[in-house]
Amino acid sequence: MKISAVIFDLDGTILEDEDEYGHAFNKVLKSLGVDPKTYIPQTKGIGVKENWFALIKKYDIKTNKSPEELAIETQEAYLLEINEITIRPGFNEFTEDLKDSGIPIALATSNNWEVTEKILNKVGLQGVFDAVTTVEEVAHSKPDPGLFTLTADKLGVEREECLVIEDAPSGVTAAQLAGMKVVAVSDKVEDEKILANADLIVGHFAEITPRAIAGL
Repeated sequence: MKISAVIFDLDGTILEDEDEYGHAFNKVLKSLGVDPKTYIPQTKGIGVKENWFALIKKYDIKTNKSPEELAIETQEAYLLEINEITIRPGFNEFTEDLKDSGIPIALATSNNWEVTEKILNKVGLQGVFDAVTTVEEVAHSKPDPGLFTLTADKLGVEREECLVIEDAPSGVTAAQLAGMKVVAVSDKVEDEKILANADLIVGHFAEITPRAIAGL
């Protein structure tokens, strides 16, 4: 395929922060009297607020707090662990190669701008992307394609010439609905089944080679 831009998801794709979000969701769930019995109770890729709609229903939670309020509490708990968050190995080298080839890179995340900005600053990625799109800018989060289509429009590139890098089924679906090819990055064997709809599954950024991309 011809690539005019590469669009990255943030949480779980660029960042290794699934555990930190798991801790945050568990902390808030326990404050509501719920022990989820699972280490990581959230669904990847759909956004914090959207997760709370699902968790309230799943655990039949009785609370006067709205999903928006619970999302704020979760984000606050997540940011308390900001020092534990790292960049997935190989990301910096991959993006350097893309920039050397003249290919713009962008970020399209279901997270909000406030948290995204803090994280990018913390891990040294502020100013790296040619465009950044956060969830406040669209009507619906992933799996709706809006985050990706808006990002392509910001970059001024054709949607079918965008390659998306994701780690969650919702992001894979969103990218494909946007008419884009998508590579799923995951080093967990158990994720391969739920990511099977991706055009390519890799365990490391180094596996996204020009030859692999050409075959998409």
